[in-house]
Amino acid sequence: MNEEMANGQDQWVSYVARVRDAQDQHAFAELFRHFAPRVKYFLMRSGADAGLAEECAQEVMATLWHKAHLFDPTRASVATWIFTIARNRRIDALRKERRAEPEELPWGPEEAAPQDHVLALQEEAAALGDALRKLPEKQRVLIERAYFGDLSHSEIAEETGLPLGTIKSRIRLALDRLRHAMK
Repeated sequence: MNEEMANGQDQWVSYVARVRDAQDQHAFAELFRHFAPRVKYFLMRSGADAGLAEECAQEVMATLWHKAHLFDPTRASVATWIFTIARNRRIDALRKERRAEPEELPWGPEEAAPQDHVLALQEEAAALGDALRKLPEKQRVLIERAYFGDLSHSEIAEETGLPLGTIKSRIRLALDRLRHAMK
């Protein structure tokens, strides 16, 4: 890497640190001015229409503002970190588009479930709660974030700083343990 590129990287790292440490609006404005148009172009090249690309780019930059504390310059450059967030937002947007809307939602009160069914569900819920408490903490925390916090694996990785593969394998192991405990 030539010296000019290294200085540019140092500048971006410095701006992210200023956002993280002091919510420095000037530093954020510089990051936004440089990266937002590039992120939008990147998203449009990956197939997003201009409106979606603009929306995702705004979300990416908002994520930078709110999660600057998660950036680790020893793991990636600022550009790599930002474009990874953009890629993940695009994947999330694609998932949302593919979710089918329910054709018909029931209206009004539903019939009450039979009492024995209610008791069986309560027992099952209690057993699941017990099984969750018995999971190793590293697995339990990820299961709670994924299923109760409704976070994607990518969002959990961003939040925790753990590699995506680690997140997926811990969740898979936890689900296997829960399946076994619920038999």
